[in-house]
Amino acid sequence: MGKYRGRLAALMASVVVLAGAVASAPMGSAAPAAEGLDAQFVATHTGPQQYPNVFIEWDVPITMSDGTVLKANVYHPAGADGQPIAEPTPTIVNMTPYTKLVSNIADSALAVPGLSDLLMPVLQNLDFSPFGFSSLSDMMKALPGGAARTFGVDRNLIRGGYTQVVVDVRGTGFSQGTWQVFGEREQLDGVEVVDWASKQRWSDGKIGMSGISYSGINQLHTAQRQPEALKAIFPVVPGSDLIRDVAAPGGALGVGFIPAWLLAVDGAKLLPDMVSILAGKFDWVWLADRVRDPFTFFNVLIAALTTPTVEQIPPEMSAILDDDSALRTAWVGQPEKVQVPAFLYGGWHDIFTYSTPRIYNALDVPAEQKKLIMGNVYHVTVSSGLGQPGAPAPLEALQRAWFDKWLKGIDNGIDRYDPVTLWQQGSEQWTTDVAFPRPGMEYRRMYLDAAPSGTAPGARHDGSLVTAPGGAQRLSVDPSLSTICSRDAAQGTAGLVPLPDVCAKDARISEGAALTFTTAPVDKPTRISGAIAAHLNTVLDTTDGYWTVTVNDVAPDGRSTVWSQGQLMASLRAIDEAKSTRSPNGDYTDPYPILTLDTRQPTVPGEPTTIEIGIRATDGVLLPGHRLRVDVFAGNFPSAIPLRPLLNESGLRTQHLELDPARPSWINVPMDVDPGW
Repeated sequence: MGKYRGRLAALMASVVVLAGAVASAPMGSAAPAAEGLDAQFVATHTGPQQYPNVFIEWDVPITMSDGTVLKANVYHPAGADGQPIAEPTPTIVNMTPYTKLVSNIADSALAVPGLSDLLMPVLQNLDFSPFGFSSLSDMMKALPGGAARTFGVDRNLIRGGYTQVVVDVRGTGFSQGTWQVFGEREQLDGVEVVDWASKQRWSDGKIGMSGISYSGINQLHTAQRQPEALKAIFPVVPGSDLIRDVAAPGGALGVGFIPAWLLAVDGAKLLPDMVSILAGKFDWVWLADRVRDPFTFFNVLIAALTTPTVEQIPPEMSAILDDDSALRTAWVGQPEKVQVPAFLYGGWHDIFTYSTPRIYNALDVPAEQKKLIMGNVYHVTVSSGLGQPGAPAPLEALQRAWFDKWLKGIDNGIDRYDPVTLWQQGSEQWTTDVAFPRPGMEYRRMYLDAAPSGTAPGARHDGSLVTAPGGAQRLSVDPSLSTICSRDAAQGTAGLVPLPDVCAKDARISEGAALTFTTAPVDKPTRISGAIAAHLNTVLDTTDGYWTVTVNDVAPDGRSTVWSQGQLMASLRAIDEAKSTRSPNGDYTDPYPILTLDTRQPTVPGEPTTIEIGIRATDGVLLPGHRLRVDVFAGNFPSAIPLRPLLNESGLRTQHLELDPARPSWINVPMDVDPGW
C-alpha cells in the first residue's frame, strides 16, 4: 500500500497546477452556540484528574458463548502506588479489528511524559497548503483533534474514573476464531462483551462504547441489540448500510478502500502474541484459526475482479450480491433500534457519509440524547480542525463529557449541546441547527440542458442547469483515468492518498472527462441541505454501464468544488420504494437502489433508459456570484470499478445522455430560497 500511495502521490504532484484559486468571504449560519460548553469540556478533560496513574491488565481472556476466547487489555485507574483502585467504575468498551497491540503502541507513545504537550501544537500548526497539499495538513491535525485517543486508549478518561476495555474482534489480533466482518456471530460478541464487562468486580455495571470506523459500526450493532448494561455510545465515522457506503457503492466494487483495508486487517491478525510465546503460553487454538482462514474475504475480492460472466459468479460472491443473504442482512444496520444516548461524528467526504446522517435521524431516543457533528474531513483525517477557535471541542473532550453525563449523571450541559453541528461548505465555517437537513428546505428541479454555460471550457461538454427543459441533443462521455485527480478519488481511498489541492479542491482537471451542467450565478446566499437525486435519461451501446454524478459549487474565478456525489450501475437501477423518499411533486429525493442480482435489469443497447441516482446528503451555501454545477461521468476510478462480469458487459464503451424535452433529465435539490435563476 505504501508503494502504491507513493506512486500515486508522485503522479498527482506532476499534474499541471491551475493557478488563482481565490477564497470567498465566509457567509452562512451562525457559529456554534456551544463555545462555552466546549471550553468547559476541554478544561474537564485536560485538567487535573481524580487518579494519578493507569494500571494495565494484558490479554485478559473473555470466553464467548460458543467457546471462542477473545483477548482484551483492561486499563484501570490507579493510585499513587500504581495499583488499581478498589472502587468499581463505569466501563468503556472498544472492540477493534486493528489489534489492541496498535492501540497500545499509540497509547504508549502519547503517554511519554511531555511528548503529547510538545507534539500536539506542532501538528496543529503544520500547514502544507502553500505547497498545494492541504490534505497533509489535515492528516497532521487529526491527532490534536482527538482521533488518536478516541481510536484506542484515553488515559485522561481512565484517570478521570473510568475503566477502559480494548478487545480484539473475533478472528483478529490475539483473539481466537474466524474474522466475520460484522457477521451475526461477531455482533453477538459485542453484546456478550458488554455483559461480561458489567459483571466484573471493577465495574459499576454501567457500560459505554467508543471507537472509530469499524469500532463505531460495532457500537451501533451492539446497541441495536439493546444489552441492559449499555448506557451510552460515541460512534466516530460510523456506517450502517455497508454495501452502499463502501463495499459496493452504486453496485460497483469499492476498490479505492476495500483491498487495502482487507490487506491491513488480514495482515495484522497474523502477528503472533510474542509475550505468550516467550512465557510458554502460546495459544495454539489462535494459530489453528489463522491457518484455517489467513486472508478473510480475499477469495470474494478476487472473484469480483476476475469472474468473467454473471452466470459464473461463485457462491461466496453471490451471497454479497443477494439482498436476502445472511451476510447482506447483517451489513444493513438497524439504528432505529438503538435506545441509548448516542453522539455521532462524521464527515462530508468520509467513506460513510451516506450513512452517518441517516443513523442520526433514525435513532429512537429523545432529542437531548442524540447529537451529530459533520466535519469537512475524509476518513483518515477524522477530527481534523476540532479544538480550533470556532470549532467543536476535540473528540476526546466531547466523548468524556458524553460519558460523564450518561454514565456518571454529571450535569455538564452536554445534553444542551446543539443538536447538529455542521461544517457548512461554501461559507467554510462551523454552523449549528436544530436538525439535518436544515428546516426550511424546498426541493426544486433543475434541468440538464445542452446549451453552453460558458463556465467550463475544459469539460467534455459545457452545458447549463436551468429551471425548464431545453432542446433535444445527445451528449456522449467516455470512461477516463482523469478521475484519478478528483475529490472522489480522495474520498474513495479514505484520504489515504494525499492528493494535491488542484485535484481534491478543484474539479476542473477531472471535468475534462465529464458532461457539466452549470446554473447562472445566484444573487443571494442560497443554502442547500439534504440528499440530492439525479434523474437521467440515458442510452448505452451495451447491456451495462456505470454512471457517476457530482454536485459542485463553482466560484466566480471558475474553481469547481465538489460537495457530494452519487453513482450507479445501469443494470442495478431497480429501486426499493419502501426505503426511498420523494418530494411533494413525486420526484425522488433519496432513491434506494436494491443492488442485487435478482433484480438486475440489463439495458437494451440503443434504447433510452431512466436512471435514478441518489447523491449523498450534504450541506453548503452558494454565495452571491457562485453557481451550482452537476458533473456526469462514465466511471469513478480509482474509488470504484464495476464488478468484473458487469465491467465485461459494459466494455468500457461510450455512454450517452439523451437530452429530450419529452423525457428530460434533472436533479432534485433542497434549497432554502429562490436563488434568482
